[in-house]
Amino acid sequence: MTKPLKNIRVLDLTNVLAGPFCGHQLALMGADVIKVETPGAGDLARQLGADPDLNNRLMGLSFLAQNAGKRSITLNLKKAEGKEIFLRLVKDADVLIENFRPGVMDRLGLGFKVLRQHQPRLVYCAISGFGQDGPLKNLPAYDQIIQGMSGTMSITGGPDNAPYRVGYPMADTIGGLTAAFAVAAALADTSRSEAQFIDVSMLESVIATMGWAVSNYLNAGQEPRPMGNENITASPSGTFRTGDGLLNIAANKQEQFEALCGILGCDDLAADSRFALRESRLQNRRLLKELIEQALASRPATEWWPLLTAAGIPAGPVYEVKDVLAHPQISERGMIANFENVPGVDRDIRIVRSGIKLDNKAPAVDLPPPVLGQDTEQLLEQLGYSREDIARFNQEGIV
Repeated sequence: MTKPLKNIRVLDLTNVLAGPFCGHQLALMGADVIKVETPGAGDLARQLGADPDLNNRLMGLSFLAQNAGKRSITLNLKKAEGKEIFLRLVKDADVLIENFRPGVMDRLGLGFKVLRQHQPRLVYCAISGFGQDGPLKNLPAYDQIIQGMSGTMSITGGPDNAPYRVGYPMADTIGGLTAAFAVAAALADTSRSEAQFIDVSMLESVIATMGWAVSNYLNAGQEPRPMGNENITASPSGTFRTGDGLLNIAANKQEQFEALCGILGCDDLAADSRFALRESRLQNRRLLKELIEQALASRPATEWWPLLTAAGIPAGPVYEVKDVLAHPQISERGMIANFENVPGVDRDIRIVRSGIKLDNKAPAVDLPPPVLGQDTEQLLEQLGYSREDIARFNQEGIV
C-alpha cells in the first residue's frame, strides 16, 4: 500500500481529541507517530469512554478511537533529564504537534524557538481553541465551547429548539483535520529550508467550514438561522415522513422536482404556480412538504428509496450509527479495522480508518493503540541510553 509519509517521524504531545485525531491521520498515511505522554496518567482520553473497566486500565474507548498506529513513551517534561530526553527525540523528528494552551511549551523551556535550534527543519503544529494570539488566546476551549462560539449551535436544530449541539465532537475533529492538512502541506513544500510554526485555531477551523452560511451574511446581510432538517437553498430538500420511517430527499434541481412529482403521482404540483419554480417552492416550502408527505404515506421509506434513486432523485434513509456501520457500503470497503487481542484491552477491538482510498486500498496502520509507555524502553535504547540509565529514569519518575 502507498504510504506517503513513510519516512516522516511525528512527536505527538496532544491529549483527548483534536490533536490525537491529527496524529492518527498522519499515522494512517504512514508516519511514525510517537505519542509523548505524562508518566502515570497519559492522555486524558485513556480514562474516557463507555467501558469503565477500560477507563481504569487507561485504555478507554475514546483513546482507542484515534491512537492506533502510534508508539507511546512517557516523559516528565518538568524535570531536566526528561527535557534532555525529549530534545534527543526532537533531533530525529520531522513534525511536532501539541494542543496545550498558548505559552505552555515556552514555560517548559521547550517552545518553538528552542526546538528549532535542535531540529532546524521541524514542522511545529500548535492546536488551540482560539489560536496563539488575540484576546481569547489563554481561555480553555473544549468542543462544546467552540461549537457555541462559532455560531454552529445557533443554526443547528429547528426554530423551536435551537441552539443545538452537533451530536459528536465536530469542532475537535475539524480542528484535527485542519492540523493534519496543514502539516502535510508543510511537508510537501520541497523549497522549505527552515523550521515552520503552524498555528491552528479550532474556532477559525470551524468557521472556515461554514462557508455558505458565512458568505450569505458577509455578502448579502442574511443572518443564518436554524432550519432543522430543511435545506436553505432548495425545496423539496430535507427529511420527510413516509408510511414507515424517515427519508431524506434532495430534489434540488428543477428536473429532479418534476421527476419526484411523477413518481409520487402528483404531476399537478409541478404545474402549480406555488411550486412550479425554485423561488416559489422556497416561499411555500411548508405546504409543499405537507403535500409530499401525504403522498409518501402510501409506502415505507425502504420502498420509496429505490424508486426515487432509480428516477435520478437523490434520496436516502435516515440511519442510526449501527445501521450504517453494518451496511455493505461501509463493511466491505475496508473502513473498519480490526485488531485482535489488543494488549491492555485483552480482546479484539474495531476502529474506523479514514475516508480515503490510496491505490484502491484504505490506508491502515499495523499497530493497535498503545498501552501507556509501552515503547519507552525501546525508544530510550535507540536514543543511546543504557539499561542502567533507564532503570534510574524509572526510579526517579523521569519516565
